Amino acid sequence: MSKDKFTTLKSQVVPLPSENIDTDQIIPARFLKATTREGFGDNLFRDWRYDPAGKPVKDFVLNNATWSGQILAAGKNFGSGSSREHAAWAIYDYGFRVVISSFFADIFKNNALNNGLLPVVVSDRFLKTLFDTLQQKPTTVITVDLEKQIVEVDGRKENFEINPYKKDCMINGYDDIDYLLSLKKEVNEFDLAHSSI
Repeated sequence: MSKDKFTTLKSQVVPLPSENIDTDQIIPARFLKATTREGFGDNLFRDWRYDPAGKPVKDFVLNNATWSGQILAAGKNFGSGSSREHAAWAIYDYGFRVVISSFFADIFKNNALNNGLLPVVVSDRFLKTLFDTLQQKPTTVITVDLEKQIVEVDGRKENFEINPYKKDCMINGYDDIDYLLSLKKEVNEFDLAHSSI
């Protein structure tokens, strides 16, 4: 399923500085019964957002009106644990378009890219600067420029890496099938050029 095109995002940031956040914390296993991608955002970080009685935990960032935006900044080693794609679905469905961390589990990172969610890997130092800035000024707006592969906060910039194929897919709003269909003209020209072989 193709997603919206992504080029540049300017947004406030929701900080979640905890390290080693695994996929069961992102979306607990008991909520994996649905067969479509919609609705998972309702249970994003469910056991952190709500107490056992189902009441919102006041101090958790997603329940705190201080924090908002389409960017989630998380501590090191985000998305570890099981390979459930639902973790990326839940983050995207909640409204986030970017997750920034200094390290992502590989499977989560690939699941995110396959579902229109941009995982941005920054240095530990830059991540600390981001968290410090947000603590001082929660309404700080940062810029994530996918085309230039730059993230910027308060005049400080850092480059990030991304697979060129996945970058092209995100910029154009393609999933893997859309990407192949976009090459139809080139495939037909190749076939014609080699049809006599």
